[in-house]
Amino acid sequence: MRAGPGQVLAGRYRLTDRPEALGAFAVDERSGDGVRLRALELPVALIGDQEPDGPVAEPGERLVRRVAAVGAAAPRHARLLQGAGAFVEGDLLWTVEERPAGRSLDALLAAGPLPPYRAAEVAADLAGALRALHGAGLVHGNVTAASVLVGEDGAALLGGLLPGVAEEALAEELGGPGGRRRYEVRAALVGPVAERWPLDGGPAGDCWALGVLLHRMATGRAPYPKSGVPELVTAVREGRRVPAAACGPLGPLVERLVRADPALRPTAAEIGAELAELLARAPEPVDGPGADGAPVLPGPRAAGPAGRRRAKGGGRSRDSRSRDRRPRDDRPRDDASGTARPPRIPPALLGPLLVGGVFLLLGLGVAAVVLFAG
Repeated sequence: MRAGPGQVLAGRYRLTDRPEALGAFAVDERSGDGVRLRALELPVALIGDQEPDGPVAEPGERLVRRVAAVGAAAPRHARLLQGAGAFVEGDLLWTVEERPAGRSLDALLAAGPLPPYRAAEVAADLAGALRALHGAGLVHGNVTAASVLVGEDGAALLGGLLPGVAEEALAEELGGPGGRRRYEVRAALVGPVAERWPLDGGPAGDCWALGVLLHRMATGRAPYPKSGVPELVTAVREGRRVPAAACGPLGPLVERLVRADPALRPTAAEIGAELAELLARAPEPVDGPGADGAPVLPGPRAAGPAGRRRAKGGGRSRDSRSRDRRPRDDRPRDDASGTARPPRIPPALLGPLLVGGVFLLLGLGVAAVVLFAG
């Protein structure tokens, strides 16, 4: 990448850091918003011998238009990062996506897997974004840990839509609509990322990818081998994978999501509903964030609405704070079982005993009067 901090791309995106491999952060000088730029190298076959500052060749223009069309059609959703289009500069095709404050999910997973209910929270957010995309007639095709941003409030945001479209468009431009050549180009662009290799496309392929990602979040690894693309694709085709038993309470859902038959997989809406039901029985957050800054989740709690994740700044959830203000049961407890012991005096005898006590006091008072008067 031939760009550095302070350089302006496309006349508006000023780089703010030293670019990584085909990626950089920048500020849109027109809006002042932070964005993330990702680039794809365009072969000479597409850009010809044009000068770096010369006009964009026709194949590059087709790629830009294709990416921009998807970005324009994408719905607005609270859990979906918005793409701002694409442009070609020199021999690179750049995609632009909004970048709020947060950390990428792959960076968080580098420290180890997430607790299962925390993984369920992230997956529920992603399912909401996929539901919106599928409702708009779009397919994401790039549901990976690298495409997910975890915001400062703990919410997960699904990005990577335009970079995924750019990769698929470039693979088709170089390899044709299908066949061996397109597979080879796509393998070079995508690599052995299990989530990117479903047997089928469409919304069902996105849900399969979410199942693979859910397995990765809960266990720290994908259920398929990552030694290379051919081995990965063969394992997916033959159904050779690590069982989802290690995913804990998420295991049954993961198993259904990675079924070979797309008709048997839950839809994004069904995934969201099932995760909401699971989270309604999730444990309450406690003090002390986990490795990703999210609350640590202890043992199970009673069924009921799931409390919102803790906001930035720490402290317990509103539900747990209100629970602390409830009247405390101070009845004596049995040392062995911890259950409340019954009262020593049966309730049925309390009334007669009280009346007898009153008469006893009256008799003692009369006796005292007689004694002192006599």
